[in-house]
Amino acid sequence: MKRDIDVLVSEVGPRDGLQSIQTVFTTDGKMEWIRSEAAAGVPQMQVGSFVNPKLLPQMADSAEIVAQSILIDGLTVSALVPNMKGAVNGLAAGAHQIGVVMSVSEEHNQANIRRSVQESLDGFAEIVAYRNEHPEYKDQIISGGMATCFGCTISGPVPVKDVMKVAEGLMERGAQRLNVADTVGYANPKQVRDLFTELYRTVGKDVPVGAHFHDTRGLGLANVFAALDAGVREFDSCLGGLGGCPYAPGASGNIVTEDLVFMLEAQGMKTGVDLDGLLQAREIMERQLKGEPVHGTYINAGPPKGFTPATHAA
Repeated sequence: MKRDIDVLVSEVGPRDGLQSIQTVFTTDGKMEWIRSEAAAGVPQMQVGSFVNPKLLPQMADSAEIVAQSILIDGLTVSALVPNMKGAVNGLAAGAHQIGVVMSVSEEHNQANIRRSVQESLDGFAEIVAYRNEHPEYKDQIISGGMATCFGCTISGPVPVKDVMKVAEGLMERGAQRLNVADTVGYANPKQVRDLFTELYRTVGKDVPVGAHFHDTRGLGLANVFAALDAGVREFDSCLGGLGGCPYAPGASGNIVTEDLVFMLEAQGMKTGVDLDGLLQAREIMERQLKGEPVHGTYINAGPPKGFTPATHAA
């Protein structure tokens, strides 16, 4: 894994955090945040989403954000796309990784992107084919993102077999990695352990797999621990726990990047991220907010006496 790290922490705040709040950051403001977090050692960031700017004005400058972010040395830049138009724009902007998202829940997928799951899988195949037809994009990764893997606010529980069906469909259509999302914070640690164990059994252990948890009911980091136990080594998080799914009543947002990094480093797992630098990046991010709540516990308590991060110990 890059930079001699044990676990890859992927910051999704500039996309998942900002798209869920009222404040619209300026392009310069976003870049100040992104550069400060990259300087703290965060190796990967999802910096934008190529969607209709009328629907998400917070993401209107995603092409410019990607173009500037890919110039940051050592940073892997990803972007989210819902369809072919978004993928074309994301690839053209130069994103190292394109995350094509669909919901496992049929009802949620229809409500979110107005497609059946099968139509989304067929659309994913078209995106992969488009990338393959353009040699200039050959090094850009296409990731299959699966939302509502543990439950759905519309249809309730999501069977594991449905997740496996979508995962197999994505792999058959050329996905180079998978991302499993608890979009509305329904998961518990047993569910997480069972689902990822079955996923690795289904697609094999050589497939890069990321996990995306929300802390809706206070189980975000517990779910990370369960996923670690099952073999996952890539996790999405957001500085200050910003944002969260707007369709999950009471949701407190994404898991907090600085709390995640502390938990991993305290267990002896290297992330390559400097916690002090991360808190400085949080200050830069918070200065631009207009009343939106932020979360986290490490920010309040700091490190315990005698704490040495695994990254520094190495």
